[in-house]
Amino acid sequence: MADNLVIVESPAKAKTIEKYLGKRYKVVASMGHVRDLPRSQTGIDTDNNYEPKYITIRGKGPLLKDLKKEANKAKKIFLASDPDREGEAIAWHLSHALGEDKEYYRVVFNEITKDAVKESFKHPGEINQKLVDAQQARRILDRLVGYNISPVLWKKVKKGLSAGRVQSVALKLVIDRENEIRAFKPEEYWRITGQFKYGKNTFEGKFNRLTDEKIKLKTKEDVDYVLSKLDGDTFNVDSVEKKEKKRFPSKPFTTSSLQQEAARKLNFKARKTMMVAQQLYEGIDIKKVGTVGLITYMRTDSTRISPVAQKEATDYIENEYGNKFVGAKPSAKKAEGSQDAHEAVRPTSANRTPENMKQYLSRDQYRLYKLIWDRFIASLMSPAILDTVRMEMSNNGVVFRSNGQTIKFKGFMQIYVESKDDEEEELDNRLPEIAEGETTKSQQIDPKQHFTQPPPRFTEARLVKTLEEVGIGRPSTYAPTLDTIQKRNYVKVDQKRFIPTELGEIVNQSVTQYFPDIIDIDFTRTMEKSLDDIAEGDASWVAVIDEFYKGFEPQVSRADEEMEKIEIKDEPAGEDCEKCGSPMVFKMGRYGKFMACSNFPDCRNTKAIVKSIGVKCPKCNEGDVVERKSKKNRIFFGCDRYPECDFISWDRPIGRDCPKCEHYLVETKKGKTAKVKCTNCDYEEKAE
Repeated sequence: MADNLVIVESPAKAKTIEKYLGKRYKVVASMGHVRDLPRSQTGIDTDNNYEPKYITIRGKGPLLKDLKKEANKAKKIFLASDPDREGEAIAWHLSHALGEDKEYYRVVFNEITKDAVKESFKHPGEINQKLVDAQQARRILDRLVGYNISPVLWKKVKKGLSAGRVQSVALKLVIDRENEIRAFKPEEYWRITGQFKYGKNTFEGKFNRLTDEKIKLKTKEDVDYVLSKLDGDTFNVDSVEKKEKKRFPSKPFTTSSLQQEAARKLNFKARKTMMVAQQLYEGIDIKKVGTVGLITYMRTDSTRISPVAQKEATDYIENEYGNKFVGAKPSAKKAEGSQDAHEAVRPTSANRTPENMKQYLSRDQYRLYKLIWDRFIASLMSPAILDTVRMEMSNNGVVFRSNGQTIKFKGFMQIYVESKDDEEEELDNRLPEIAEGETTKSQQIDPKQHFTQPPPRFTEARLVKTLEEVGIGRPSTYAPTLDTIQKRNYVKVDQKRFIPTELGEIVNQSVTQYFPDIIDIDFTRTMEKSLDDIAEGDASWVAVIDEFYKGFEPQVSRADEEMEKIEIKDEPAGEDCEKCGSPMVFKMGRYGKFMACSNFPDCRNTKAIVKSIGVKCPKCNEGDVVERKSKKNRIFFGCDRYPECDFISWDRPIGRDCPKCEHYLVETKKGKTAKVKCTNCDYEEKAE
């Protein structure tokens, strides 16, 4: 019989750890929290120091009974939940649920590897009450907000709505951006691009300035004036400036940067990123090795790396690429505002390369592991060296400029380059070798009209980055926050970007008017700082909650009394019900708008809203192509004659056929770059 009982959150983690500890340890899973606040009531005694009322989570009774039985048989009980505030709270709740008369040992490890786990069991500690208090304060705070505002919204707006502390700020950011876009007034401007030839080489240059006067290309008249000054097609090369530029690698991943990069490179939602990362952390069964955690704990705001991991990775780089690829020692400086509780997200061993691990991983696991491994190794490599060239050419006082760069030494770029939300940078853009004083000829001068663009809508990556920058939420909250505002139908996703719904705007308007602190970024940031102070032992959780609630309670009472009832009226859909002939209307449902018969409940006919894109179906040539949404909310295109015609495409058909093979063309987008491609051959062209 095992003398020692170890309790972790998940069966996968239990399976991995039990193999490391041996027969004297029995490892079981609590399946997350065993106690929580009741769902049917607030569960906070606001008259008694905000005392929380914890109950056994529904369905966890039999599990808790088994855990108690195992705890009664064990000589020692080790609580090995995750190394963060949530994990500390799980350990604390377990100690209360299993009986406070027992002695509990708290063990934490940042990675689930044999050495890390065994070392942590050599030095067990106690439950950190300060971390428990910080987590408990967050839970109570969120409960007080949600369970007080939501009923007001149910009564005044619509059943099933909710308002949370962090989700309300996230929704406000999305709506503020949408309002910026609506208020934006585009301004005209022009660019003049020239194609130049030197010997056999052609290159591009852009109008930069006039030498004798200032001018901005705001109108066609400005462009015509510049072009009128050109005298022939010969340009003098006035200057050629060459420089060597270093480009340094990105730091290893934090939770936020991992979610951002996985969204950009892998098209993962934040929730999916965290789910797959959890699998990699808890353990993968590897032949001849056994089950081992492939990455360190994935909820962190630190970029710190342990000296042991750094040395192993540096040795790998030197052996694989040579000493010149080894970078300088990374800074150990703590980022401002970060908790820095444990390391960056990194592989537990640099020697477990993605290619070696590929056979043991699912496709999603492999892709995320490769992203984490590549970023970590690259972060310890030497900077890339770029040769940059800036050349200026003039014709009768009209100056064009060309910029070029070539990669002289790849350094970290041998492995990894961080992506961007916008257009990818052209890293290798070579200019011909031209000396100052020589001439080049223009082949074409092409002026183009442009208009300034509004700020872009938020992608998941951009919104996570913004929440982190303004100090809202913490690593564990980003994914559930983004998930909640989508599930509540406060935002919809179109082209991977968040657009607020009518319902979201109504909720935001109500919360803004009656609960200004809840959606105030500075207030929410200060509250996050107060929670950090509790974790550090610099503040009392009761005092923090009390200060908030004294200002919040009167706002709830005022909203309940003064908020006017908002009726979300059904909009006519412009067509009749095919079952009873009554007019169809647009209704607001849990998953967004849909069409329903106005004769409800006598007629229960409903159907999804589809939007024609104005293109005939390329398969049957009878129906129209309409925009639809998959169960995962991803946009696709299909024929409106379905199921008679089963045409489907993830890319938007444009209504033209390929000039090479006569198959239909589609438009594809990556960032701001759009291309038109053939669905059959290699033909492609720039999108208009």
